[in-house]
Amino acid sequence: MSASRTAARITSHLGVMVAVSVVLGVVVAGLAIPFAGLVGLSAQGVAETMDDLPEELETGDLAQRTTILDVDGNTIATLYDQNRVEVPLRQVSRTMVKAILSIEDYRFYEHGALDVKGTLRAFVTNQASGGTVQGGSSITQQLVKQTLINQAATEEEQAAATADTYARKLTELRYAVALEEQHSKDWILERYLNIVYFGDGAYGIQAAAKHFFNVNAKDLNVKQSAMLAGMVKNPYGYDPTNDKARAKDRRDVVIQRMADLSVISQKRAAKLRKQGLGLDVQKNQNGCVSATAPFFCDYVVNYLVADSDLGRSEKARRRLLYTGGLTIQTTLDMDFQNAADTSVSNAVQPTDGAIGGLAMVEPLTGDVKALAQSRPMGRKKKQGETYLNFVVPKEYGDSNGFQPGSTFKPFVLATAIEQGIPLNTQIASPQTITLPISSFRDCSGPIQSTQDYEVNNSTGYGTYTLYTGTQQSVNTFFVQLEQRVGICKPYNLAVKMGIQNLKGKTARSLYEVPAFTLGVADTSVLEMAEAYATFAGRGVHCDSRPVTSITGPNGNTVKEYDSSCERVMQATTADGVADVLRGVIEGGFASAQALDQPAGGKTGTTQSGRAVWFAGFTRNMAAVSMVAGVNNLGQPESLVGKYLNGRYVASASGSTYAAPIWGDAMKAIDDQLANENFVAPTDAVVNGVQTTVPSVSGMTIETARQTLKDAGFGVSVGSSVNSSLSAGLVAYSSPGGGSTAAENSFVILYPSNGVPPVVNTPSTGGNNDGGNNNGGNNGGNDGGGNNSGGGNNGNGNGGGNNGGGNNG
Repeated sequence: MSASRTAARITSHLGVMVAVSVVLGVVVAGLAIPFAGLVGLSAQGVAETMDDLPEELETGDLAQRTTILDVDGNTIATLYDQNRVEVPLRQVSRTMVKAILSIEDYRFYEHGALDVKGTLRAFVTNQASGGTVQGGSSITQQLVKQTLINQAATEEEQAAATADTYARKLTELRYAVALEEQHSKDWILERYLNIVYFGDGAYGIQAAAKHFFNVNAKDLNVKQSAMLAGMVKNPYGYDPTNDKARAKDRRDVVIQRMADLSVISQKRAAKLRKQGLGLDVQKNQNGCVSATAPFFCDYVVNYLVADSDLGRSEKARRRLLYTGGLTIQTTLDMDFQNAADTSVSNAVQPTDGAIGGLAMVEPLTGDVKALAQSRPMGRKKKQGETYLNFVVPKEYGDSNGFQPGSTFKPFVLATAIEQGIPLNTQIASPQTITLPISSFRDCSGPIQSTQDYEVNNSTGYGTYTLYTGTQQSVNTFFVQLEQRVGICKPYNLAVKMGIQNLKGKTARSLYEVPAFTLGVADTSVLEMAEAYATFAGRGVHCDSRPVTSITGPNGNTVKEYDSSCERVMQATTADGVADVLRGVIEGGFASAQALDQPAGGKTGTTQSGRAVWFAGFTRNMAAVSMVAGVNNLGQPESLVGKYLNGRYVASASGSTYAAPIWGDAMKAIDDQLANENFVAPTDAVVNGVQTTVPSVSGMTIETARQTLKDAGFGVSVGSSVNSSLSAGLVAYSSPGGGSTAAENSFVILYPSNGVPPVVNTPSTGGNNDGGNNNGGNNGGNDGGGNNSGGGNNGNGNGGGNNGGGNNG
């Protein structure tokens, strides 16, 4: 390299820096390069060193705070690695700009990357005062340093970015020169104000203004600006939350500096120095623990982390959430959330040995309006706090769920209606029934088994219709109905309606069993609310949706989340289910929970009282409540013997403990829901298409069953009756032969016991409509179960071919 070219590079790269360093000699703090680093360094060596440095500094995007909003646009949570909200320079008060320039670099708009005059003046001023009054580095140099610190990903990189070495300072200067060449002064100042740390977790001027004074950066006054400008030199030491006196002293230094530069008058400066700091410190809220609705927030975060559209890996997606400055618009309605929180907390205390939960889902959109849990989010276990989210699917939470009991029966009910079985169909339902497992069909056909399946009711037996059998929640009724419709279709319907734990081969091996209708598959309150919203939506199922849109820091749309809906049953089927389930509230088990508008629902109680449920809906809102017994590890156990909000649980039922939670929450929002009636079911759904019943008197049970099946009827077998026919033959049927009944309805066969009737007994001719001798509809909770246990809450080990029964 020629001498002239070397000289040119020295002039271009170093300017007057070397000369200044030589003049100042030992001044280290006030210079980009200490004199000691230049001693013995040739001009060509300096130039070549500068040539080896990169010419550009990759500034990249700054980490910004993400905000989560409720449906009305109110902030419910913030997520961040650095609490920062970027603002353009035009949204920073001119007073703040003048304050930061006064104390850090008042000739910023007049010099290049290195301010020679300012450095000399800072040295003289600081030496005279015996301290650091004025900064020596230009704002551009400071921006370079802050950028390198901000980009440091490891401790080693962090140390290199702050090391007091010639190499680091020379690198910073080269980058500063590049920034000055590539960007305007306004851009550099704007970037500086957004990147710098102001202390107490506040990064950038907007976050600092909101944190310390609860104002926006554009509204900062002189006092506020002076305090913030003074903090950047030592964010911890001048932090007013650590030391107000020291923060005020530093602020006053800045105020005086502004007066000395004629930014403000000396008179005004004297007046301002007498005033206090005027703080209005806002608590930093980062993450879901401090959120308005913590478990809904947790659900939102996990929902988005699972969305591959937001990044290639889970790590990348989580980083986007915590650094991307996003605005996440959710479906949460705080009126509904407050109602849910209140109803749950009034029923179950955090330290009770149970989890209470409630979810609300809007039909036809899937919008999740509320998620409540009795145990608050936190780490104080003695106060009942937990980080485990028990109310959402395992995919987004921390629990496998709990057995839902008889709230699963409507899946079988809906399938029966879809298959044309009229609601007025009668099925003889004894106290206990034992059925061959091989008489049930799964998706592969008849189940291959030589075992029997035994189920009993807790109270009551008799002949029930689909109305009364559901409203009284009769186990022996529903296993016979399931026997008729098969297990496959109601199982698949439950999957389509949102029950996640039923998916997959392993789940089918556990839960596609006769006990399916009794609710042995673990699930969450959110899944059940999503499912019951399908009935309210007249057969249209929508996936649960907690988020509607995400926008970036510049207002650009990152992603929109449209409702994902499909019809999974005929509207007339859903109308029939709603008509049946409204009877549970209008005079049934949950009559105390009646609203000012039509509503339907279903109770559920699992075997041994491990969990109690109530799933209900109006035309425009579905909600599900649950109380489940758990130990300190979150593992399921019986509610019996526990205390719920001071109330001893002698026996657990959905109507006693879960339904009131549902009722309290829904009554609180009743006036916010449009009062809409359900659509009445068609006559075909209620009564079916009438056809003639074949005469089967005198036939064997199997022959009669096949004859009726060929005619389009289902069959159930009632108790034996007195008859002169041989024992085991059909004495008569109900409806009797020759009469009319709806297609797909059940005909009840009454076998002879071989004992002739005494008086007033039914004719053995076979054409009598008859009835049975086993009493009326005594109702009661469908309880009991069989001899082989049920599912295991939380672990997904329920079912088997002999899954346990569940109370209504």
